[in-house]
Amino acid sequence: MENQNLNILDEVNKGATMGMDAISYVKDKARDFKFKEVLNTEYNKYKKISERVNNLYSNYTEKEPHKTSTMNKIMTWYGIQMNTMMDDTTSKLSELLMQGTNMGIIEGRRLLNENENASPDVKSILNDFVVMQEDSVETLKKYL
Repeated sequence: MENQNLNILDEVNKGATMGMDAISYVKDKARDFKFKEVLNTEYNKYKKISERVNNLYSNYTEKEPHKTSTMNKIMTWYGIQMNTMMDDTTSKLSELLMQGTNMGIIEGRRLLNENENASPDVKSILNDFVVMQEDSVETLKKYL
């Protein structure tokens, strides 16, 4: 079960760090002040989830939680650059973030469904992460 908990925490942390990376890349392109404020708020939500993972991770191992690889960071950056070359409107930026967030929601729901025996504290972080992402999608919809 410990391995299961570590795997879940690793996946949540990878998702959170990927979310922070994507928001950072998009924020550089954003021109709408209100949208930038939303991005800052969303970034901080991902950061808090990552901090919670880091705090809990030490209960299961002395290692550090997995983060996104350099290659994934490059691919995320490149994807955002390519997808905004012709259209870098707030609507397009919101759409790109929503697409990534929806992938995180799907993976998170899958993890919840497949790991019913995970520790309650791990399941709590995972559930909070999924709900936070679902809320983010609702927030980002307003900018489409």
